[in-house]
Amino acid sequence: MKPLLSLALVLALAACSSTPAPRFHSLLATQAPAVEAVSTVPLPIDIAPVSVPPAVDQQQWVVRLPDDSLRILEQEQWVAPLRDELRAALFDRLAKRYGAVDVRSSPTAEYVRLKVDVQRFESMAAREVWIEAVWTATPTAKGNPPLVCRSGVREPVNGDAQAIAAAHRRAVHALADLIGQRLLALYNGAGVRCP
Repeated sequence: MKPLLSLALVLALAACSSTPAPRFHSLLATQAPAVEAVSTVPLPIDIAPVSVPPAVDQQQWVVRLPDDSLRILEQEQWVAPLRDELRAALFDRLAKRYGAVDVRSSPTAEYVRLKVDVQRFESMAAREVWIEAVWTATPTAKGNPPLVCRSGVREPVNGDAQAIAAAHRRAVHALADLIGQRLLALYNGAGVRCP
């Protein structure tokens, strides 16, 4: 009887001290909404690894609270390190909408090298998400100077963790669209200005 009572007590204590399992989120859309392709011609690009601020360069979410303090949400996590999630989501949008093709899988002489340096990746509870990045597009064709731009995107948030993840997906799509429009023009030799 004592062993059963001891086991029951241990299980009860373990249940009280256990934390909920983490919930994983992705910046890649789970269901691809109908996206109108802007270009049907391949756009060869090479996306360098995306850099992100050290404070948010982790799988656990960092959320800014209304009192301006930061909180790490251990149970809300990106499915991969944030820099990898951002690179994958940017490339996914550029491929689906602008015909981007990774030059590592389809080598070509002329392409655009893209470097994205995320300066801010904010999740503001019950307010908004905010992504700000400096990005550089360098065509390999001779005579074309690199384009260096700073772009910021804000998306409103009302709701829970799923709403924050959805707002970040929308913000990444908007950032990819700002970049994609310029990449197409740059690759085609047109004059390009920053947004």
